[in-house]
Amino acid sequence: MALIVASSDVHAAGVFTTTPIRKGKRIVEYTGPRVTKEEGDRIYDEKPVTYLFALEDGRVIDGHGIAMFINHCCDPNCETDEVRGKIWVYALRNIQAGEELTYDYNLFDGDEDAPCSCGAKRCRGTLFSREEMRKRRRERKRD
Repeated sequence: MALIVASSDVHAAGVFTTTPIRKGKRIVEYTGPRVTKEEGDRIYDEKPVTYLFALEDGRVIDGHGIAMFINHCCDPNCETDEVRGKIWVYALRNIQAGEELTYDYNLFDGDEDAPCSCGAKRCRGTLFSREEMRKRRRERKRD
Protein backbone atom coordinates (compact mmCIF):
# COMPACT_ATOMS: atom_id res chain seq x y z
CA MET A 1 0.00 0.00 0.00
CA ALA A 2 1.23 3.50 -0.75
CA LEU A 3 0.40 6.53 1.37
CA ILE A 4 0.88 10.16 0.40
CA VAL A 5 0.45 13.51 2.14
CA ALA A 6 -1.72 15.87 0.12
CA SER A 7 -4.08 18.81 0.50
CA SER A 8 -7.09 17.92 2.66
CA ASP A 9 -10.63 19.29 2.94
CA VAL A 10 -10.54 18.38 6.65
CA HIS A 11 -7.44 20.31 7.70
CA ALA A 12 -4.56 21.65 5.56
CA ALA A 13 -2.73 18.39 4.75
CA GLY A 14 -3.87 14.81 5.21
CA VAL A 15 -2.81 11.26 4.43
CA PHE A 16 -4.34 9.51 1.44
CA THR A 17 -3.99 5.96 0.17
CA THR A 18 -3.17 5.36 -3.48
CA THR A 19 -4.28 1.71 -3.27
CA PRO A 20 -7.32 0.04 -1.69
CA ILE A 21 -6.98 -1.05 1.96
CA ARG A 22 -9.07 -3.87 3.38
CA LYS A 23 -10.93 -3.68 6.69
CA GLY A 24 -8.75 -4.69 9.65
CA LYS A 25 -5.45 -4.06 7.84
CA ARG A 26 -2.63 -2.53 9.89
CA ILE A 27 -1.73 0.56 7.87
CA VAL A 28 1.01 2.62 9.51
CA GLU A 29 2.78 3.18 12.83
CA TYR A 30 2.64 6.55 14.60
CA THR A 31 6.37 7.15 15.04
CA GLY A 32 8.58 9.68 16.74
CA PRO A 33 10.55 10.23 19.93
CA ARG A 34 8.96 9.08 23.17
CA VAL A 35 9.04 11.81 25.80
CA THR A 36 7.35 12.54 29.12
CA LYS A 37 4.00 14.31 28.97
CA GLU A 38 5.66 17.30 30.64
CA GLU A 39 8.38 17.43 27.96
CA GLY A 40 5.74 17.15 25.24
CA ASP A 41 3.82 20.04 26.79
CA ARG A 42 7.05 22.08 26.89
CA ILE A 43 7.87 21.31 23.23
CA TYR A 44 4.45 22.52 22.08
CA ASP A 45 3.96 25.35 24.58
CA GLU A 46 2.45 28.34 22.77
CA LYS A 47 2.04 26.39 19.50
CA PRO A 48 -1.44 26.13 17.97
CA VAL A 49 -1.17 22.42 17.04
CA THR A 50 0.56 19.41 18.51
CA TYR A 51 1.55 16.02 17.20
CA LEU A 52 1.62 14.24 20.56
CA PHE A 53 0.11 10.79 20.94
CA ALA A 54 -0.40 9.43 24.46
CA LEU A 55 0.93 6.00 25.41
CA GLU A 56 -0.45 3.73 28.13
CA ASP A 57 2.76 4.15 30.19
CA GLY A 58 2.13 7.91 30.55
CA ARG A 59 4.70 9.01 27.98
CA VAL A 60 3.82 10.56 24.63
CA ILE A 61 5.07 10.14 21.08
CA ASP A 62 6.13 13.38 19.40
CA GLY A 63 4.99 12.53 15.88
CA HIS A 64 7.62 12.70 13.14
CA GLY A 65 6.34 10.28 10.50
CA ILE A 66 3.58 10.26 7.90
CA ALA A 67 0.98 9.15 10.48
CA MET A 68 1.21 12.54 12.19
CA PHE A 69 -0.63 13.98 9.18
CA ILE A 70 -3.67 11.71 9.57
CA ASN A 71 -6.60 13.97 10.38
CA HIS A 72 -9.40 13.57 12.91
CA CYS A 73 -12.92 12.64 11.88
CA CYS A 74 -15.99 11.97 14.00
CA ASP A 75 -16.91 9.21 11.49
CA PRO A 76 -13.43 7.81 10.77
CA ASN A 77 -12.32 5.05 8.43
CA CYS A 78 -9.42 4.08 10.73
CA GLU A 79 -8.72 3.56 14.41
CA THR A 80 -5.58 3.44 16.52
CA ASP A 81 -4.39 0.79 18.95
CA GLU A 82 -1.35 0.46 21.15
CA VAL A 83 0.41 -2.88 20.68
CA ARG A 84 3.52 -3.59 22.75
CA GLY A 85 4.22 0.12 23.21
CA LYS A 86 3.70 1.06 19.56
CA ILE A 87 0.74 2.98 18.15
CA TRP A 88 -0.70 1.47 14.98
CA VAL A 89 -3.40 2.76 12.65
CA TYR A 90 -5.86 0.11 11.40
CA ALA A 91 -8.64 0.24 8.79
CA LEU A 92 -12.13 0.20 10.35
CA ARG A 93 -13.68 -0.57 6.97
CA ASN A 94 -12.58 -1.14 3.39
CA ILE A 95 -10.92 2.06 2.13
CA GLN A 96 -10.82 2.94 -1.55
CA ALA A 97 -7.78 4.26 -3.42
CA GLY A 98 -7.72 8.05 -3.20
CA GLU A 99 -9.53 8.25 0.16
CA GLU A 100 -8.17 10.29 3.02
CA LEU A 101 -7.31 8.29 6.13
CA THR A 102 -8.90 9.56 9.35
CA TYR A 103 -9.29 8.43 12.94
CA ASP A 104 -11.08 9.84 15.98
CA TYR A 105 -8.51 11.73 18.07
CA ASN A 106 -10.59 11.36 21.26
CA LEU A 107 -8.55 14.07 23.01
CA PHE A 108 -8.62 13.90 26.79
CA ASP A 109 -6.66 16.95 27.93
CA GLY A 110 -5.69 20.44 26.94
CA ASP A 111 -6.46 23.98 27.96
CA GLU A 112 -7.69 25.26 24.62
CA ASP A 113 -10.84 24.50 22.66
CA ALA A 114 -10.41 21.86 19.99
CA PRO A 115 -13.08 22.56 17.36
CA CYS A 116 -13.71 19.90 14.75
CA SER A 117 -14.02 20.61 11.04
CA CYS A 118 -14.34 17.03 9.80
CA GLY A 119 -17.64 17.57 7.99
CA ALA A 120 -19.14 14.24 9.12
CA LYS A 121 -22.95 14.11 9.26
CA ARG A 122 -22.80 13.31 12.99
CA CYS A 123 -19.87 15.58 13.83
CA ARG A 124 -19.72 16.27 17.59
CA GLY A 125 -18.04 19.62 16.96
CA THR A 126 -14.85 18.90 18.91
CA LEU A 127 -11.73 16.74 18.86
CA PHE A 128 -12.31 15.92 22.53
CA SER A 129 -13.70 12.50 23.42
CA ARG A 130 -17.31 12.18 24.55
CA GLU A 131 -16.02 11.28 28.02
CA GLU A 132 -13.87 14.43 28.15
CA MET A 133 -16.81 16.54 26.98
CA ARG A 134 -18.98 15.12 29.81
CA LYS A 135 -16.20 15.80 32.32
CA ARG A 136 -15.86 19.41 31.15
CA ARG A 137 -19.63 19.97 31.34
CA ARG A 138 -19.65 18.66 34.93
CA GLU A 139 -16.75 20.96 35.84
CA ARG A 140 -18.51 23.99 34.32
CA LYS A 141 -21.63 23.23 36.36
CA ARG A 142 -19.55 23.18 39.55
CA ASP A 143 -18.03 26.61 38.81
